[in-house]
Amino acid sequence: MNLDRKSGILLHPTSLPGPDGIGDLGPEAYRWIDFMAESGTQLWQILPLGPTGYGDSPYQCFSAFAGNHYLVNPLMLLEEGLLKISDLKERPDFPADEVDFGPVIIWKTTLLDKAFHSFNAKAEHKLRPEFEGFVKEKQSWIEDYALFMAIKETQDLRSWTEWPRELKTRDAEAIAEIRKQLGASIEKHKFNQFLFFKQWTKLRDYAHSKGIQIIGDMPFVISMDSADVWANPELFLLDEELKPTFVAGVPPDYFSVTGQLWGNPLYNWQVHQEGNFAWWVARLHSILELVDMVRLDHFRGFAAAWHVPFGNETAIQGEWIHGPAMELFTEFKRNFPDLPIIAEDLGVITPDVENLRDSFALPGMKVLQFAFSGDPEDDFLPHHYPAHCVAYTGTHDNNTARGWYDDAADFEQEFCRDYLNFSEPTQAACAMIRATWQSAANFSLAPMQDFLGYGTEARFNIPGKMDGNWKWRMRANDLSADLARSIRKLNLLYSRLSAHEKQAYTNWLAAHAGEGVKPH
Repeated sequence: MNLDRKSGILLHPTSLPGPDGIGDLGPEAYRWIDFMAESGTQLWQILPLGPTGYGDSPYQCFSAFAGNHYLVNPLMLLEEGLLKISDLKERPDFPADEVDFGPVIIWKTTLLDKAFHSFNAKAEHKLRPEFEGFVKEKQSWIEDYALFMAIKETQDLRSWTEWPRELKTRDAEAIAEIRKQLGASIEKHKFNQFLFFKQWTKLRDYAHSKGIQIIGDMPFVISMDSADVWANPELFLLDEELKPTFVAGVPPDYFSVTGQLWGNPLYNWQVHQEGNFAWWVARLHSILELVDMVRLDHFRGFAAAWHVPFGNETAIQGEWIHGPAMELFTEFKRNFPDLPIIAEDLGVITPDVENLRDSFALPGMKVLQFAFSGDPEDDFLPHHYPAHCVAYTGTHDNNTARGWYDDAADFEQEFCRDYLNFSEPTQAACAMIRATWQSAANFSLAPMQDFLGYGTEARFNIPGKMDGNWKWRMRANDLSADLARSIRKLNLLYSRLSAHEKQAYTNWLAAHAGEGVKPH
């Protein structure tokens, strides 16, 4: 993938402002796109867009293919005639600066159920041809997903591993019978997906019209409690009782002294390889229908994944087991010649991981927060960045830049101040953004929290922490014209504006040479 020099902002849609308790795909998302365009920023990076499950994490989704229906905007359903104004009058009083997932899920589910009832009430509804075409297009995954969600509702939302045996094992007769019983519920879940994809596609097209590309995210592992594992158990390392034999994680690292035990099932690579990696190709294809490029989370897992025996309470004990990475990425390359992929190559990276990344010319990642150990030869210091990489002040798994600085050891703070040439803690985030933008890295990004100068209170995720993550939301007045101008100035200074805007600036300078005035 070729990288032109650009900048971006990391902000998951759930963090957008709005009255319905969670950021969504409605007016505030379009206002966000406008803000990015005004700031001269060309990349919007998000987290996985799937329907969240355990812990409300976008990395633990009920499907690797479906979308998060809680992102559907009610006002746009009103415009489609699927809701009435009266349906919105009982909206709870949600907090403005965080997502309270429990009440949000109840509220959004109530509205989506009303929208489906309205749709069903008219046999010739104007959206029906479009809906039927959507279901046909997504046939490869939507039937299993909708059935999975419909059954889950009858089982008090328990994991499919706890369902009655005939449903857990997908007994043909039992599945045929429950499809008949749950027909309306299955159709509802298909309709929810239709609404998500319809709204997302419209928003993505608007972003493109403003010159903004979207960077998506594909986790290496998927949730055990997902339609994918339930419908395709042969693709995973499961025993005869459909329990994992090994689960995913990482050994002790920067984030945790006991490692990270994710609990996700791992892959039966032999079966994937025998099937020409069809599931992986379909998965990447589905994501690239929604975004322009994709960050592969835990990229090193493709080369070798940490296999922890099922039942262990920590990730300390495990084994690195290699997979057919070169063969998989060769198949990716055959299907997606440009390979619009960013390799999340953080953590302990071995030569085989570097070889996989470099063999397919994938840009890796550099995170400035990791740089200040005191060693001037540290690869995470900006003067070492290659052009073909993606540089960040921090990621969704890190503290905010200000929060990192406040919590850093004294020697790290001192090295950071000396290297970035600032004196006050309030200047830390701006200094880290500037250094990332100045670097040779063709893509430079920062979380929105860093542009706002927020501290630890705005951290999005703490790896290994089981609850309380993914909640942060920005407020509507955070998107100020002054902030857009300051970001635009950074993009101008460090050659991260679009070619069109660079040319416009050059033309302006030529037209006003000698006048002693500055462009706005």
